[in-house]
Amino acid sequence: MAMVAARAGVSGQTVSRVVNDSPRVDPATRARVEQAMVELGYRPHRAARALRTGRSHTIGLVVTTLATIGNSRMLQATAEAAADRGYALTVVTAADGVGSAFDRLAEQEVDGAIVLNEASAQVSAEKHPAGLRLVVVDAPTDAGFIAVHSDHRGGAATATTRLLELGHDTVHHLAGPADSYAASERERGWRETLVAAGVSAPDVVRGDWSADAGFVAGTALASASAVFCANDQMALGLLRALAETGRRVPGDVSVIGFDDVPDAANYRPPLTTIRQDFTALAQRAVAALVAGIEGFDGLEGPDIIPTRLVERESAASR
Repeated sequence: MAMVAARAGVSGQTVSRVVNDSPRVDPATRARVEQAMVELGYRPHRAARALRTGRSHTIGLVVTTLATIGNSRMLQATAEAAADRGYALTVVTAADGVGSAFDRLAEQEVDGAIVLNEASAQVSAEKHPAGLRLVVVDAPTDAGFIAVHSDHRGGAATATTRLLELGHDTVHHLAGPADSYAASERERGWRETLVAAGVSAPDVVRGDWSADAGFVAGTALASASAVFCANDQMALGLLRALAETGRRVPGDVSVIGFDDVPDAANYRPPLTTIRQDFTALAQRAVAALVAGIEGFDGLEGPDIIPTRLVERESAASR
C-alpha cells in the first residue's frame, strides 16, 4: 500500500479508503490510485484485512436445496450482488437443520448470512450464534429478522384475476410445499382473489416444486379449465400430463405459472407466468445485510419486491 501511495502521490490512508470503497475519495484521486494498483499488481489481502478490521468480508448463504430453479437463480444473483460490494460468498446446506448450518458459518467467521426460501421456515425455531447478522428471504416480516421477499401474494392474485377475466368459472391451484412461506403466500393470494370474486375455491393440489410433481398432479387436474401453478417447473410437468391425456392448452385448459424461468418462453405452448425479479431480490437482501455489517441503517423503503404478469400463449379466453 505504501508503494501504491507513493506511485499515486497520495497518503496511505487514501489508498485504504479506495480499497475499502469509501465515498470520501474524489473520483480523480480514486482513478489515480486504482491506476497505480493496476501498474503495481496490488491486490487487497483478505486475511490481513480481516485481522485489521475484525471482519472477514464473507457472507453465508443457507439453503435446503439448489435443485430448484428459483434457488439456483438466487444463488447466482446473490453471489454477484455480494461481489459487487466486495464480499465473498460461502454456501452451506441445511440438510441437518439450519442450526447446524449456522454453526458451520460461525466456524468460518462469516460476517453475516442470508437464509434462503425453504430454510427460512426453520429459522424461528433455531438458536443462531450470537452476533451472526441475518437477512431471511421469504419469511414473515414479523418473524424477528430482517425479511425480504417477492410479492408472492400479489403475483398470485394477478394470475388468478387474469384467468377469471378470461371467462373461467373458477381457477384450480397447483400449490407448493405446505411448509414454504412463498407457497403459502401464493396460495393465499389465489384463495383471497376467488373469495373476493364470489367463487368457491377448489381443493388445492399440492406438489414439491418439481416438474415430476406437476406431471403427477395432471390426474387430479384433468377436468380443470384453468390452473394457476405455484411455479413454472410444476407447470411444465402439468403441460406434459395434459398433452398426454389429449387436453389442449390453451384450447381446453388455461395454465399460468410463477417465476418466469429462462425456458418459460420455450415451453409448449409458451408459458404465461408471474415474473420474479431474482436480481432485485438478491440485491436488496445483500444490501440490507452489508448495511448491518458495516454499521449503517438497514433496509430503506418496502422490503417486498414487485412481481408482474408476463403473457404468452398458455392462457386464453374460455
